Amino acid sequence: MTAPPSARLLHRHLRGQWPAVRRLAAWSAVESLPMFASGLLLARAVDQGFLAGRTLTGLGWLAVLAALYAVGAFATGRVYPWLAATVEPLRDSLVTEVVAAALRRMSDRAPDAAGAGVSQVTEQAEAVRALMGTALRNVRQLLSAGAAALVGLALLSPPLALVICLSVALSLAVYAAFVGVQIRRYRAVIRQAERIGEAAATVVHGVRDVAACAAEDRAATAVGEVVDAQAEALRAYARTRWVRLPVLALGVHLPLLALLVLSPYLTAHHGLTAGQIAGGAGYLVTGLQPGITVLVDAGGTLLLSLAVVLGRLAEVCAVPGAPPPGTATSESSGIEADHVTFAYSPHAAPVVEDLSLHVPEGTHLAVVGPSGTGKSTLANLLTGLLEPQKGKITLGKVPLPRLAPAHLRSKITLIPQESYVFAGTLRDNLTYLRPDASTPSLDEAVKAVGLLETVERLGGYEAEIPPGGGGLSQGERQLITLARAYLSPASVIVLDEATSHLDPATEARAELALASRGGTLIVIAHRITSAERAHQVLLMDGPVPTLGTHETLLTRNQTYAELVGHWLT
Repeated sequence: MTAPPSARLLHRHLRGQWPAVRRLAAWSAVESLPMFASGLLLARAVDQGFLAGRTLTGLGWLAVLAALYAVGAFATGRVYPWLAATVEPLRDSLVTEVVAAALRRMSDRAPDAAGAGVSQVTEQAEAVRALMGTALRNVRQLLSAGAAALVGLALLSPPLALVICLSVALSLAVYAAFVGVQIRRYRAVIRQAERIGEAAATVVHGVRDVAACAAEDRAATAVGEVVDAQAEALRAYARTRWVRLPVLALGVHLPLLALLVLSPYLTAHHGLTAGQIAGGAGYLVTGLQPGITVLVDAGGTLLLSLAVVLGRLAEVCAVPGAPPPGTATSESSGIEADHVTFAYSPHAAPVVEDLSLHVPEGTHLAVVGPSGTGKSTLANLLTGLLEPQKGKITLGKVPLPRLAPAHLRSKITLIPQESYVFAGTLRDNLTYLRPDASTPSLDEAVKAVGLLETVERLGGYEAEIPPGGGGLSQGERQLITLARAYLSPASVIVLDEATSHLDPATEARAELALASRGGTLIVIAHRITSAERAHQVLLMDGPVPTLGTHETLLTRNQTYAELVGHWLT
């Protein structure tokens, strides 16, 4: 029988935490010892001690129970470190997979992938961490207590245990009959939450158009409809909670009432002792009742929510028909495009068509051309963010899809026009692609690209950068990303108009620094001066791109000469 996708996803992300899970289970077993022994010891204290007139014997059995509770309390304290060692890595690895899946969907131009991805990362992945932590902390404890109570009850009185187990089984069957309805309704709640993110993202991305067209009311109505739909889904889910009443009645209240009412008959005709009646009642009240209450309360919300959220994340992380990730590595940094064609949809005209390009290791290549000729698309193709419909792109003679993802990302660094600066210290931002970089290496990178003045203004590498970059100018943000690329271990750096906010002198300094660090440099040029500094220039204009040096293209290609003249003018 194949495990559901949610179980496979959870197993995959817990695989590295099995030692912590085993220790957690072991301490949980120790923690449940008092519940397991409570009814047995209480029966002996009553029958062999207090009712037999031996008070000290009865107190001795209760002292043993108290000692077991002390052992259980010690075990509870030992549970928490292993609980954290299980849950926190789970959350981190799950976020990594969810973010990667969201980026794949966005690169495939999936509609509203960004808005749904925000909900999946900020709400659903965090919900898994919180729900798993609560389940392992509370549900684990109470359900193990319930199981221990049933085992203890079986040792105390098998006939009594049989009757109570049948009642508990009936209550669980009633609960199971409604689980499917609860799952469907809670899945609707989760999906509506994603739709809120999708609707809000659409409005936020087009906020200027909304304001310009005076469409605020229409935008508010569109988002409000989705919010109302989620509220209705929540109400429908809440209506399934009434099932807790018959489950608790059948599983706990009815057996306990029957045991107390029939106790004279059971002691007179079936050989049960007063101690066994007291022990059985204790198991019902302190073991089974909390366990079943957790099942219908926390289980109806917490465990059910965990299963549904994991199921949804398993859906978004799955890529139907996607080939397994590559495992190969490349030794050199030469890039080749062999008859590459790419279009953004099956019916759209190709942005890049039948392009063949060889960029040997150590080459400084500039890509120029009018806006809309596919320069940024080429950058995404060369870095593996897009896959061509025809042809192939290789790094060191190895096709990009065959390379191990971590190896590919360590060999190629793409710096886009949008400068991504993160909340944290300046050191965190600079060493993002090389966390082990030393301070002398930082100094070298900062001086090389021209960031030294900014570092001094901020007060050093430990200066805090707030969310959004704070007071950093667009040029300073670009310099930070350029220094980050200089520090990276990548042997191929691709700049996609990553110097657009720099003055020509600073741009020249940064590009020459990146070219002189070794490896391959590909620049999607913002200014024609970038082409003048490059070893080779690729002109993208029309169906057949032209490759040559700046001087060759200037004398032999009229389009390039006109482009240079336009820039000089």
